[in-house]
Amino acid sequence: MTNIIKNAVNPYYSEIYNTLNPIPPGPVTLRHYHRKNKQGTCISLAYLSSSTCISNRSQFHSSPPLRSRFSALCFSSNPVADMDGGAGPSLFPLHRCKTLHLVRHAQGIHNVEGDKNYKAYLSPEYFDAHLTPLGWQQVDNLRKHVHASGLSKRVDLVITSPLIRTIQTAVGVFGGEGYTDRMDVLPLMLANAGNSSRAAISSLNCPPLIAVELCREHLGVHPCDKRRSISEYQFLFPAIDFSLIESDEDILWKADIRETTEEVAARGLKFMNWLWTRPEKEIAIVTHSGFLFHTLSSFGNDCHPLVKKEICKHFANCELRSMVIVDRSMTGSDASTTNYPGKIPAGLDRPSDVVDENKLEKEGPDS
Repeated sequence: MTNIIKNAVNPYYSEIYNTLNPIPPGPVTLRHYHRKNKQGTCISLAYLSSSTCISNRSQFHSSPPLRSRFSALCFSSNPVADMDGGAGPSLFPLHRCKTLHLVRHAQGIHNVEGDKNYKAYLSPEYFDAHLTPLGWQQVDNLRKHVHASGLSKRVDLVITSPLIRTIQTAVGVFGGEGYTDRMDVLPLMLANAGNSSRAAISSLNCPPLIAVELCREHLGVHPCDKRRSISEYQFLFPAIDFSLIESDEDILWKADIRETTEEVAARGLKFMNWLWTRPEKEIAIVTHSGFLFHTLSSFGNDCHPLVKKEICKHFANCELRSMVIVDRSMTGSDASTTNYPGKIPAGLDRPSDVVDENKLEKEGPDS
């Protein structure tokens, strides 16, 4: 059996939010695939496979079902060099990788009615839909997992879509503990922000949070996907950084024009490329089902159909999946923090295999 583990670099990142089915460790091997985008840049997908796996949703074999855990999105400008022999192992320098923890927001009020009748998504009643009480329970459970797994201490940055359901999920999962009034520290969230019936959340002892428009949900037509003014968000969530959003009002959402799936996917790839401008190596991204589905659907077209299904299947509310993006085109310029040059102090170190090669060159293969 093959377990698609979505992390091509660090096996110890092998956790996904699933409180029901713990996954036993197993030996892994790397598989590698590639594809070209419209600009001709080779974008490849790598993943790890294991001999042990468990699934909470998809069953592809008669033995214990599979569950997707990790994948890697790799960017390169050399399509030929990316073909590492298909199923053979591949290696990537660690300092040219970023680990992403993708999270879909918890249940929103629009999800409840929309599940019963799709036309509910067209209702102005669900403008910038906030979380339900059940959604907050989902947030609490994911928060427990993030802390129990140690992920909360590893994440360098949290990026959130600037809609209230994603912001509430981001601060609830990755924020500090209960807020105590003090002059020198702003709260991440005010009490009862977005009809949450929740106490204020502290910005102490948690990674910084920033809001980014590129990872918003499918734009247009659905009022639940239209955001409020940034000034209103800043009042409700004082410690979140909204400086990357240029317009106070929502100029991207149109009442009569819905983004095409191709446009969503292109925006998703632009977001992935933008991540390379960030210095952080481990980033949590709280976003939406449609954005995730159409972005990840751009990958895996040249691999096994079941692998493709594992990569781009829809996220459940408050589901977390961890991935790795790999810079193969030298886009990033960060130096390694773990590599060591050796030869300190300097000394003679001619390898024996070099001696053997030189001897063979001098004597000839038939001597």
